[in-house]
Amino acid sequence: MVFKDRIEAAYLLADQLETYKEKNALILAIPRGGVPMGYILAKQLHLPLEVILSKKIGHPLHKEFAIGAVTLKSLVLSEAAKEVSKNYIEEETKKNRTLLSKRYQDYYGNKKPQELKDKILIIVDDGIATGNTIISTIEMLHDEQPKKIVVAIPVSSQSALQKLKNTPFINEVICLSIPENFRAVGQFYKNFDQVDDTEVKTYLNKKTTS
Repeated sequence: MVFKDRIEAAYLLADQLETYKEKNALILAIPRGGVPMGYILAKQLHLPLEVILSKKIGHPLHKEFAIGAVTLKSLVLSEAAKEVSKNYIEEETKKNRTLLSKRYQDYYGNKKPQELKDKILIIVDDGIATGNTIISTIEMLHDEQPKKIVVAIPVSSQSALQKLKNTPFINEVICLSIPENFRAVGQFYKNFDQVDDTEVKTYLNKKTTS
């Protein structure tokens, strides 16, 4: 299945998520590609929209190799983090949270993040290649005691989808297409233009609920 663009994919996902319409739920979009889709889902299902802001913590010797991830409230570390000093992790966590706070303020101004406890969280992105980043992010969301976590994606590699389904704190995975020959998310969209911060802010400032 090849989608025209993120908007078409979002409308198709919304059809699959009808059961959550007007429930005690929240659409959480992974920036930046997930945000236009999150807006459509929120609008169709009459739900509020938020972005998930997280940053990876890189290994001190290989910054591209993630040993953990951090949000404004939570921290998750991999086994590899045991080799790294506590001071380094504390410094990186503090530095990343400062950057995330600035980004959140840029997106939302002085608005406070939504409370996640006891809510159904619907996580949306434009596709998943490996699943590692989204699983780390969702693990942190799980710490905030939501009622249920649902992942909604148009396309995923077979291996990533299996990882999601094997993750105990993910209650439901909705995926429209699981192609055999998966190289990159963009190959399954006719139009896969980059989404910039200005576009993200435009979507976040639009009203999704009456």
